Amino acid sequence: MSLSGRHVIAGIGHTAFGKLPGWDTVAMNVEACRLALADAGIEKSAVDAVFVKVPSSAHQFMYGQKVAEALGITPRMGGAWDQGGAANISLLSFAIMAVEAGQCEVALVCYADNPRTGNRAHFGRPRGDDAAYGWFSTAAGYAMIHRRHVIEFGTRPEDFAAVAIACRKHGAANPHAQLRKPLDLEQYLASPWVVDPLRKDDCALVSDGGAALVVMSAKKARELGVPQPVPVLGFGQGQTSFELPQRATLTSTEAARAAHTAFTMAGARPQDVDVAQIYDCFTITVLMTLEDYGFCRKGEAGAFVRDGAIEHGGRLPINTSGGLLSETGMPGLQLVMEGVRQMRGTARLQVPGAKLCLVSNQGGTMHTHATLLLGN
Repeated sequence: MSLSGRHVIAGIGHTAFGKLPGWDTVAMNVEACRLALADAGIEKSAVDAVFVKVPSSAHQFMYGQKVAEALGITPRMGGAWDQGGAANISLLSFAIMAVEAGQCEVALVCYADNPRTGNRAHFGRPRGDDAAYGWFSTAAGYAMIHRRHVIEFGTRPEDFAAVAIACRKHGAANPHAQLRKPLDLEQYLASPWVVDPLRKDDCALVSDGGAALVVMSAKKARELGVPQPVPVLGFGQGQTSFELPQRATLTSTEAARAAHTAFTMAGARPQDVDVAQIYDCFTITVLMTLEDYGFCRKGEAGAFVRDGAIEHGGRLPINTSGGLLSETGMPGLQLVMEGVRQMRGTARLQVPGAKLCLVSNQGGTMHTHATLLLGN
């Protein structure tokens, strides 16, 4: 039996994004969940599952139970999960499968972190086998991938700039965005190096913040009178266990596997997508995801994004609330929320007549990927 359309995102909520001194991650999760439940128009007594992404900046034992306790909820099931930035869509899919299996009826999916005012060491520590190569940061890994794409396909600085310019343009129109400052090509090219060839404007923000979703069956949403449920049409995952030096290629990702599963479930194709929220931890991530999703051929993403094609009003608008490059670097869940707003028709930069929204999440150094398709 296909799960397409049988479950919905019933509510969304988030804290402010940026610098939130004095807020711990549990408190941010609670606030985001409170707002998501209010958006769905239901009481927390209806919730019987809590799925939480662990905060990357400070892993904690039994973190899912800490959040549930702070919410005042004794869930039938739930817990914490970590796939890096891909965990949010993964948790959403686990919640849907749990509802379908009768293990729960109403689930909260939430994530909060405070690397901006808390612990930022996660973003620079060596990880796995990469540790043998020295102090190997996340940015260094993506710099290797960025450079390899340039070597293989001749991708130009202007192509990477097109991604940053689009996301910053959209973020400038979002009053909730952490960075509300447009960017032009000259400014991008003058941006300082972080790890050559990555410039500062190729890299996601570092942000505090929390976000949450309410998930249930479409039938339950009708019973509870949820005002604006958004159907989940498809989802999929892809993972690699190999660190960068052991991979056969650096210019393909697990996005292809995840997208194939999601599109098959939804009975849709890339050309059916009206608007996309593409994980943009770095600009190279967007270009490679567009290729692996089938929006263009391998090596042709640079040409695809030129001339405003991914800006609002273009052929495939992406990251219409600013993405990780402008709205918040808190990875993943904000992209799902903007997808919900687009399908509700309530986005600030609404894509007229949009009927299908694609959302991507990615974790690690292109280790994990998750894809979501939302309808209206």
